[in-house]
Amino acid sequence: MSFRNYSYKDVVMLMAAKTILESMKSNLGELSMARTNWTEAYVTALILKIDTAIEDFLGLDKKQPLRDATDLINQIRVPALRDLGFVKTQIEVDFNHEAAEILKTLGLTKDIHKINQEGLIELLYSFKKGMTDELKTVITGKGTNPALIDAITGYATQLQQANLAQEGMKTSTQEVTQEAVDTFNSIYNEVIGIGKIASKMYKDEPLKKDQFTFSKVVKKMGTASKKADEPVAQ
Repeated sequence: MSFRNYSYKDVVMLMAAKTILESMKSNLGELSMARTNWTEAYVTALILKIDTAIEDFLGLDKKQPLRDATDLINQIRVPALRDLGFVKTQIEVDFNHEAAEILKTLGLTKDIHKINQEGLIELLYSFKKGMTDELKTVITGKGTNPALIDAITGYATQLQQANLAQEGMKTSTQEVTQEAVDTFNSIYNEVIGIGKIASKMYKDEPLKKDQFTFSKVVKKMGTASKKADEPVAQ
């Protein structure tokens, strides 16, 4: 019998690990001060390792996460489109000839009210990726409320959680091999180590610390409950 270093479902462990790595990527400027090998290439390689493990060993339908996001999309579609419209209009007014380039960076080049469900997901991802701290400072410096921008990136985060961790993610009923378990354990151990160090760095910032605490991430995902004998990771 293959022994796992964790007691979550395999898919839940992998999704939580990927979520932690996304948080790591967002805070890499600070975290890289702790370890020289914590680079963007390092994080990207780990995320790729997880994606490959999901595809090779769990048979995850790549399109399933988008379908599973339907309910969440329906809940946030109206406020998301409203807020995107507010920001787009303010950029057009505030930046005149420079507006087109900014809107392109944020993915706001189409009529947002004509995009479909998957298009909205992609747009929110593009907005979050393009909205760097520097660009946010420039835009809010003209008068746009930063809370409006935070709300939009918040929608993207909600969808990210849905795409990564929705209970409805369907995996094929393949027998998990020893190679798969070894890969899963390797991923878990690596991410747990990252979490321990990051949690120490953010010991005085509870909200950030929670982003690197495996059990807290799983709980926030709202998927499967952990077992009583779950190993204490942090």
